[in-house]
Amino acid sequence: MAIIRPRLNDFHGLPFLQEEVDFAIPFLDEDIPLYVDPFLLWKINSQQDNSLHTTIVNLFNQLGNHYLKGKEAESRNILIELSECNEVGLGNSKTRKGKKIGEKTAEDILNLFKVIPQLNKQGFHHFEEIQLLVDNISKDRISDISCSLIKSFLVDFTIDQCQNLKIPIEKCSIPIYDYKTFQFKTEETYLPINPVNKEPIILTPKRWLKYIPWINYEDYFNNYYIKDVDKHYDGKLNRVQILNFNRNNYDLVQSYITLKEKDNKDLSNDPLFKQIPLLSAKRKIASILKLPTGKTNNADRDYEDLMVQTMSSLLYPHLDFAKEQSRTESGTQIRDLVFYNNRSFDFLSEIYDTYESKQLVIELKNVKELEREHINQLNRYLTENFGRFGIIFTRNKVPKNILQNTIDLWSGQRRCILVMDDTDLKLMGEVYESKQRLPIEVIKRKYIEFMRSCPA
Repeated sequence: MAIIRPRLNDFHGLPFLQEEVDFAIPFLDEDIPLYVDPFLLWKINSQQDNSLHTTIVNLFNQLGNHYLKGKEAESRNILIELSECNEVGLGNSKTRKGKKIGEKTAEDILNLFKVIPQLNKQGFHHFEEIQLLVDNISKDRISDISCSLIKSFLVDFTIDQCQNLKIPIEKCSIPIYDYKTFQFKTEETYLPINPVNKEPIILTPKRWLKYIPWINYEDYFNNYYIKDVDKHYDGKLNRVQILNFNRNNYDLVQSYITLKEKDNKDLSNDPLFKQIPLLSAKRKIASILKLPTGKTNNADRDYEDLMVQTMSSLLYPHLDFAKEQSRTESGTQIRDLVFYNNRSFDFLSEIYDTYESKQLVIELKNVKELEREHINQLNRYLTENFGRFGIIFTRNKVPKNILQNTIDLWSGQRRCILVMDDTDLKLMGEVYESKQRLPIEVIKRKYIEFMRSCPA
């Protein structure tokens, strides 16, 4: 069965939640839009992570040292290979395939060890500084180089996680940088294999991941360069000019790094999903309940946007949000919310087993009265991707003839379509606020009521 935005555990039918595991669950057909931040490894109160940070920086400096000793071509080639780590699947690629840096960029990076006296003598303390010194280097490169330099550790971490969670692994070969011989070696190991592209997958600790690394060009430019270096900035200098300035005034970059080291109390990893606060949820639900039905003043769009934010938080962590998507049925634009069904709740296990619902789809209808065609639209959609279970959220209580239509669908085809309205949404919000019960239980109650209406 094809599913939307498939993940490794979905393919293998493994019912663990993102919140329950120590790594970012990888997508099979695209990257996770997060990055390894080496500064987190430096900051985290863990001897292991601190040691890995030291390894990353030392190996990077070793590369510069070899470059200074005349092994320029070899150093460039190694840096080019280190610049992409497709196995971890982090970044913005829609195919899990990135592009390595070119020879010129590699040369510009390694040449820093020649042209900056401090680096020539001592090397980097945080190699992320290259973002402030060389053009075309940003968070994705820092992340990939970091992962490449400690790939051996990540392989061991992956094997350990797979054994604990029963994730299938297969024999495969991957390139590993051997700093002792100053070359890449092909190493045979056992890793999960991506069924989409048949490439090995390496898992990454989620405690290392951020959307924007602690050291980055934008932060340097906005919060340090303009503030402390060029207080009369007139907007005329471009990025390349500032990078040139930084190379010629490296002591200012070092001062910025020192400030970032001291001011790190708020630094932590970014969660892959973050629920909206309770007050925000209450306000969004109140806004939804006040909206008119139909399309007046874009009410249908406002309803959909608010529901995306609200439902993804109310149903977390029992349902991980996959994505929102739009589709066209009979010329009508329809908005769906798609969730991974990890069977983390008895009701979710039942619909997984009974209706083959590997993902749960919720369709949004800001209409005054639900019609038979709305039911038929979702019914046609379920046959393709989502098993035989779906939910429609609409505004008002479903008419009896439409409810009977859903009962007839169940009787004739064993398809289950639940219709929920504003009263159900309001109850989910109250439950979310009280924390005595779970919002997913409101959907379970609706399901039980529906099943009681169906013939035995």
